[in-house]
Amino acid sequence: EAGVRLAVRLQRMDDARLAGLRGVAGPGLLLLVGPDLPWADGVAYLGRDPDAPLLLLPTHLRPDVPVDLLQRALVDAHGGEGAPLAVLVDPPSVVGVLAARAVDRSALERWLEGEAP
Repeated sequence: EAGVRLAVRLQRMDDARLAGLRGVAGPGLLLLVGPDLPWADGVAYLGRDPDAPLLLLPTHLRPDVPVDLLQRALVDAHGGEGAPLAVLVDPPSVVGVLAARAVDRSALERWLEGEAP
């Protein structure tokens, strides 16, 4: 539901603001990267910790383990592919942000219709 609200907000954005965002999408996943992210209720926002610059972590949580060790484990587990890595909690997953591409309105529409871009 939060992803749908976010996608709708993105569709309403002007082209200049939308051009400043990159994204990764898949079934049940919409991940955006950029300096001017829109607000949508229920969306998890990620940030960087100086001790783990290759990770994007939920801003509302703190890992139970030292973040530098978490970073090392996740980067090793992913073979260094896709870094930086977004750590998602619900559902638990790690997404390579390197795959992020320019946000495209037609891709957003396909995602909203249930077709992963």
